[in-house]
Parts: sequence; C-alpha cells; structure tokens
Amino acid sequence: MSQRNSHQGIVVGTDGSASARVAVWWAAREAAMRHMPLAIVHVLPTLPVAASALGWPAGRVPEEILEIQEAEGRDYIADATITARDSVGNQKIDITGEMFIGAPVAALAEVSRDAQMVVVASRGRSAKHRRLLGSVSAGLLHHAHCPVAVVPDEEESPEIGRLPVLVGIDGSAASELATAVAFDEASWRGVDLVALHVWSDADMSSLPSFETSAQLQVAEEALAERLAGWQEKYPDVTVHRVIRYDRPVQHLLDESVRAQLVVVGSHGRGGFTGMLLGSVSAAISQEARVPVIVVRQR
Repeated sequence: MSQRNSHQGIVVGTDGSASARVAVWWAAREAAMRHMPLAIVHVLPTLPVAASALGWPAGRVPEEILEIQEAEGRDYIADATITARDSVGNQKIDITGEMFIGAPVAALAEVSRDAQMVVVASRGRSAKHRRLLGSVSAGLLHHAHCPVAVVPDEEESPEIGRLPVLVGIDGSAASELATAVAFDEASWRGVDLVALHVWSDADMSSLPSFETSAQLQVAEEALAERLAGWQEKYPDVTVHRVIRYDRPVQHLLDESVRAQLVVVGSHGRGGFTGMLLGSVSAAISQEARVPVIVVRQR
C-alpha cells in the first residue's frame, strides 16, 4: 500500500473498467500537454466493505482473498500505465502508480490536496445505468481540493482537437476560478474559448424594468467586463461571447456539442448562485459527451 505523496501534477483514478481506461487516456495527454507528472491511483475497499462484497463476516476476509484483490489492483495500475504511455506516444511524462485502502472518494480527495487536477471516469464498474453519474465522480465534485475532470466514455471524433473550450460564467467567485482554468486550457490547447453567460430575470432584479433587448445589453456588457482582464492575460486566446436566457444546463449542453472541453464552477452546497448551483455542475458532468472540468469554490 502507498502513503500519500506530493504530486503537484495530474492524478487519475482507475478501477480497471473501460470507462476508467478512457479517463487515463485523457489524463495522460493532459499531463503531457502541461509537462506535469501523472499519478495513477487505485483504491482497494476497506476490510468491512470487502468482506460484505465477498460474503465474508466483517474482519474475517481470508488473507488469500486480500492478496488476490491487491494483485488485481496492481494489474489495473499496470494496464493503466500502458494506456497512458500509448496515449502520449513519443512524449515523455513521469508516471507513477499508487494503491490505497479505503473509500475511493475519501482517498482521492486526500490525494487531491497536492494535485493540480484529479481525473475520473463519469461512471465505473458499479454503474447500473449509463446516464447515472458514478458515485466516485459525484462525490469528488463536492470533496476534492483541486479541479475535477469527469471524462465520459465517448469516442472522440478526429476533429475534436480543433474545437474550442467552453466555460460557463455567472460572475461569482467560483465562476472566476472556472474562467481562469478555462483560459489556461484554451491557451495550452491553442484553441478558441467560448464564454457562455446565462442570465435570468433574477439577475436584473435590482434594475428598473427593461425590455428584453435592454436586459440583453446589460448582460453582454457585464460579460465583456468580466472577461477583459483575462483576455489581457491570455492575448493568444480568441474569445467568443455567448448570451442566453434561463435554463443554464440545457444551454451548456447545447454548446458542448461544438466544444472539446467544458469548464464550470461549483460551490458544492445548497442555494442558488446563478449557473453554479451544485446540481448544475453535476448535471453537466453527467450529460455532456465531452470531458467536463468542475472547479469548486473552497
């Protein structure tokens, strides 16, 4: 078993599933693009969980069963390492494999303290329905200490590398963090950035009653102001501003079909904060057919 190391790079979880293999593939390319190390992590269940799953009384799992689980875990990491090497071709990246015992969400959240990003599949081996967000990915959206990339097991089209990065913006602190990540991703990838702001009547509650065209102008000016500083910092990134009304999840999903990556913010708690309701980031992570990076406000 492994003690927690200082990663300062990309961490990807694997459970040996086909979905996890796609997540490893994506994570390795992200690490290579950013010249960062990649840590491949597999989490073994705790003894009571393992015992229950195998039909043994808690704490009475035969040693040989645990050895089999550990051997499987090492095989998962070895296969994932091969996948990571294959995904980056001749590019050199530092790849390590680590195995932990415990709850997957807790273990990955702890590792995330020293990571730049944690990458997981949108669903793992235990998913009962394709549209359900996996328990690990859903848990990490609320507990990780760094951005979380949720990768679907969709086939990538050949032209996806030319598509823009999409970011959802509402002006909150979490949205500002997501904007920073989105500009950085677009710059590294050498693609455009689509900045989507979805306004509602609640956004204009402090203003006099306007016609829709006037409200739209206010929203456009606010979005341009929020992006100005970032455009100065990233002059290489061409930005396309998009304004829509209401239904943020649907508009983000509509725009995501023309993007290679979606970046959204989340405060990870109840209450409404524009586009950053926890359920919005979870819904996008669940439904989008491209990778989604969720940046949580600490």
